[in-house]
Amino acid sequence: MEEASNTAVFTNDAVVLGILIGILALIFYTASQKSNFWVKFYKFIPALLLCYFIPSILNSAGLISGEESNLYFVASRYLLPTSLVLLCLSIDLDGILKLGPKALIMFFAGTIGIILGGPIAILSVSAFAPEIVGGSGPDEVWRGLATVAGSWIGGGANQTAMKEIYQASDELFSAMITVDVIVANLWMAFLLIGAGMSERIDNVFKGDTSAISSLKQKVADYHASIARNTSLTDIMIICAIGFGGTAFSHVVADIMTPIMESKKEFLETYRLTSLSSHFFWIVVVATLMGLAFSFTKLKQYEGAGASKFGSAFLYVLVATIGMKMDIMAIFDNIGLFLVGIIWMLVHVIILLGVAKLIKAPFFFVAVGSQANVGGAASAPIVASAFSPSLAPVGVLLAVFGYAVGTFGAIFCAQLMQVVSP
Repeated sequence: MEEASNTAVFTNDAVVLGILIGILALIFYTASQKSNFWVKFYKFIPALLLCYFIPSILNSAGLISGEESNLYFVASRYLLPTSLVLLCLSIDLDGILKLGPKALIMFFAGTIGIILGGPIAILSVSAFAPEIVGGSGPDEVWRGLATVAGSWIGGGANQTAMKEIYQASDELFSAMITVDVIVANLWMAFLLIGAGMSERIDNVFKGDTSAISSLKQKVADYHASIARNTSLTDIMIICAIGFGGTAFSHVVADIMTPIMESKKEFLETYRLTSLSSHFFWIVVVATLMGLAFSFTKLKQYEGAGASKFGSAFLYVLVATIGMKMDIMAIFDNIGLFLVGIIWMLVHVIILLGVAKLIKAPFFFVAVGSQANVGGAASAPIVASAFSPSLAPVGVLLAVFGYAVGTFGAIFCAQLMQVVSP
């Protein structure tokens, strides 16, 4: 990594940013193509994986340098909180409630499965191979797993928030991203297969699908009612909402951090040291700002594409994370894959158990899971596998996941810290 940083071909951040955005544009353009080649290609190689790994390959090849660039800092401190504000702005709590209780129950069942799965996986592996889940300082494995919890409950924004809050090393984070993406996409593949046989699965679980047809129409009507052509005024106001929320979150963080640092001994006693993190307050306040805005008239700007701007900022952040990745790190930690698989199995077992108990249709199982594990990037993909008109349901629940992701991941991280060897 150090050698690559000293011999990078492109060191000007303006050039590197152009390269990264060019890569993202190429990935999204090819993923949108309907030709058989690209459809088959992205069926086996998820677009999100490429958004991480192409910048990582360029970094490893010495073309760009994650060590020397300031782009990650800019993206994590400015674009990330802006993304959180804009993604949470689009939350329609009334719309989510209208999906019916089973949709929310399955969503929270998935969340609980992730929260409990992390510590259970650590306890299971530590019983026979404690060195796999050990480590010290920034390389403590639970710190890295906290970033996976952020990703699997909320999404990429929450994952980055967990990295900054718990200060996992870049090498550990690289391995965790690989575990996260590969395990999550293996599970998504199973869900997509299940979508093709959902009727048979619903018969086994006695799932009640009567609400699905009316749900399709309700969702279609809702999105049609808020959609509009985006004007330059809309774009400027959306930017003001996002970056204004970011500015306010920095102001609060500047006030709260010194106050918390003065209580350092108390926080260390109760393992609440994250409260003294400047970045912690930025993320929490940005999330709460977005939630607060969702109850005002500002929410109408979702119809002008507020969440799309948030997603664009988020993918720039993803690319800058990729710049810092060591793609070979996972080979030094093969055991981490076992931790990820056990973790995912706990999530799946809880999901299926709750689905059987409340007779939820497989659609709610799949979307509830992906709204947690995959976030806004893949939840609509799984939803549309059942019906294209249901894709917005995936988006709606996934965006809700952004709101609870940070808080759920912090709780999960605290549990993992307690049970770590």
